[in-house]
Amino acid sequence: MGKGARTVVTLVLFVLAAAGFGAGVKALLATPPTITFTPSSNGQVNIALQTVGSYGSGPHPTWVSYDMCAQSPTVSGCPQGQWVHSTIFQVPANTRVNMTIYQFDSGSPLRNQQLGQVTGTIGNVAKTNGKTFSVIDSNTGNGVGHTFSIPTLGISVPLLANGGTATLCAAAPCLPTSTAYVHNTVTFSFMTPKGSGSFAWQCFVPCGLGWLFGNAGPMQTVGYMGGFMKVA
Repeated sequence: MGKGARTVVTLVLFVLAAAGFGAGVKALLATPPTITFTPSSNGQVNIALQTVGSYGSGPHPTWVSYDMCAQSPTVSGCPQGQWVHSTIFQVPANTRVNMTIYQFDSGSPLRNQQLGQVTGTIGNVAKTNGKTFSVIDSNTGNGVGHTFSIPTLGISVPLLANGGTATLCAAAPCLPTSTAYVHNTVTFSFMTPKGSGSFAWQCFVPCGLGWLFGNAGPMQTVGYMGGFMKVA
């Protein structure tokens, strides 16, 4: 191969590498949409989330993920099934938020049992399938699948796992009104801060399958197991 041909090949490879690098950076910088919630007639905000063991599509179809309902739910499920692959939401300051999380994933014992305690919610309690609890002993039963935690606000709620022999939903969105897949419904409420700000939230149960100790991949990616609550 002559010098000129080698130069052309080198330039082509450089362009391809640059394009690949650019695509990688674009993917890393991609930001999910922000879902804005406004208070209902009672002055409170209602939000619905779901957890699914594998998102089922996109660049990371096998990653565990949260999904968010694009509308404030007034009844069980999500109005018109409008689930959005996002973990960024905006709510008003000094407002009660009523959270409903449909937990479709399995689980295991916690590595840190402190994460089995409910903190920062109104009354420091939550409900699983209508039953009030303040702590989950993850060494019994099906364990804990995930947590919803906002560390800077002291809010953390463990999400009871589904049994390992149960039929689990394998691709989002999972419909809470369907009887095809088992899930637990976790509800709780908290007050947003009186001032504005952006507050990171995430799951603290390592569930990044294939990553060292489960602590990378979806665990550190916004739109999967972490996000932001914007208060305005």
